[in-house]
Amino acid sequence: MSDHNVTAVETRDGSQSLSTASPQRADEIFLKGPRSRFDEFITLLRVMRDFLRGFRVLHFVGPCVTVFGSARIKVDSPHYELARKMGGAIAQLGFTVMTGGGPGIMEAANRGAKDVGGRSVGCNIELPLEQQPNHYLDRCVTLHYFFVRKTLLVKYSYAFVFLPGGAGTLDELFEALTLIQTGKIKHFPIVIMGVDYWQELVAFIDKMENTGMIAKSDLDLIYTTDSIEDAVAHIRSKAIEPFGLRMVRCVRRHMPWLGERGLPPDFKPRSAGSAALP
Repeated sequence: MSDHNVTAVETRDGSQSLSTASPQRADEIFLKGPRSRFDEFITLLRVMRDFLRGFRVLHFVGPCVTVFGSARIKVDSPHYELARKMGGAIAQLGFTVMTGGGPGIMEAANRGAKDVGGRSVGCNIELPLEQQPNHYLDRCVTLHYFFVRKTLLVKYSYAFVFLPGGAGTLDELFEALTLIQTGKIKHFPIVIMGVDYWQELVAFIDKMENTGMIAKSDLDLIYTTDSIEDAVAHIRSKAIEPFGLRMVRCVRRHMPWLGERGLPPDFKPRSAGSAALP
């Protein structure tokens, strides 16, 4: 069937063109299946725009550690406090704290970074609910496509910290694990915190190894702890020392005329700990 005929059938069925649909409808239309060549090209331009927006904002923020977790965690939750302390500890190592930019665990980690004078950035996502940028971000980029957002959350990070979350957090956890397992990215550490919450999942990962679905060495990719000190020590040994990262005071120059955005150069974490490139 030709593209013309496909378009005619879909138009009679009440669907819209990607070029005229609202952003909310565009994803639904795109994921239905093949569209006209023109509509597929429009999607490519939108994806490119998302990536370009992210590159311009995040290229100059320095090496990051990304913290993942639920947007639904409240301020009075022990998990919020754990994420806040961990965000501060990551910043004191010299890393920029990166999150999905929203409330809950993400807000807590970004807030912890700002508590100690560290750097805090977010990759927000366009959603009707739960995903307004939090107030503790030095820089934030809002993206339309989930897969672009996940790529950027991984691209700029040397370690990944996972606190309690839902389907999105699980998706991000196994995305990072798969990329490391298959060698697409370096052997960066994955730290899982909130041990009680994750215990069934950790047991299932053990089951995967016992049944031969993953290698025994893959179990070493995940480090589970509720101790801030142990988590920091693990990140230092796996993400700082192997890559020879060191503290520097200069900030890579950005070009505002290209729409690029840097961070202020006066990064001075309130700690005497060792550090990575800011």
